[in-house]
Amino acid sequence: MSYNIDLSGRVALITGASSGLGEQFAKTLAASGAAVVLAGRRLDRLKTLRAEIEGGGGVAHVVEMDVTDQHSIKAAVAHAETEMGGIDILINNSGVSTTQKLVDVTEEDYDFIFNTNTKGAFFVAQEVGKRMLARAKGSAPGTFTGGRIVNIASMAGIKVLGQIGVYCMSKAAVVHMTRAMALEWGKFGINVNAICPGYIDTEINHKHWQTEQGKRLIDMLPRKRIGHPKDLDSVLMMVCANESHFINGAVIQADDGFAI
Repeated sequence: MSYNIDLSGRVALITGASSGLGEQFAKTLAASGAAVVLAGRRLDRLKTLRAEIEGGGGVAHVVEMDVTDQHSIKAAVAHAETEMGGIDILINNSGVSTTQKLVDVTEEDYDFIFNTNTKGAFFVAQEVGKRMLARAKGSAPGTFTGGRIVNIASMAGIKVLGQIGVYCMSKAAVVHMTRAMALEWGKFGINVNAICPGYIDTEINHKHWQTEQGKRLIDMLPRKRIGHPKDLDSVLMMVCANESHFINGAVIQADDGFAI
């Protein structure tokens, strides 16, 4: 028996879409029929991704968004809806980190991480959520009521890791934020879930896995391997599917068992 998840007619906004997980999420959703809005600061990268998606027969639009700037968030979401229609799916993916001991964290380091990972994620979800709520209540146009919000947290939000303590704190907040939104917005058909990826090989960390420190870390993992962005496709599609109306407030670990 085969099962096909068809997102035709849906509009998906992906933050941090210029590389890494965000890029993969955008490609996966577009391949499933969704019209994707690629949001981020690196417009050249977003335009290249748009061309790739359109070359494969998909529909994509680019918006500039800085998640640390609320005016930028509001403008980008408004522009996306003007160009593509109401946003049905949000992939709240933007994230940053620094590496140091807690005693060495400066106020600037702390704000850098929390402003993007926690505050930025909250206000992106709030802005999109307001519009989903308005449609659900009949005060805004749109044939599809409800929606899917997927917050990209981290297994570091569940299991504390050394050298990235503030990052762990910020992602733990995203986990609880997900549950709070699911509780408050679920009655309107808006499902809010979180994906907690484990160690994934991306453009940002690729060279690290070739170092002695990186190799030692891999050797400590349950199956002595790291994941790839496409390894998250199945869980992403599950929580975005029209059929996933019974999945709300879930915090799903996709970490190859590392957080056990």
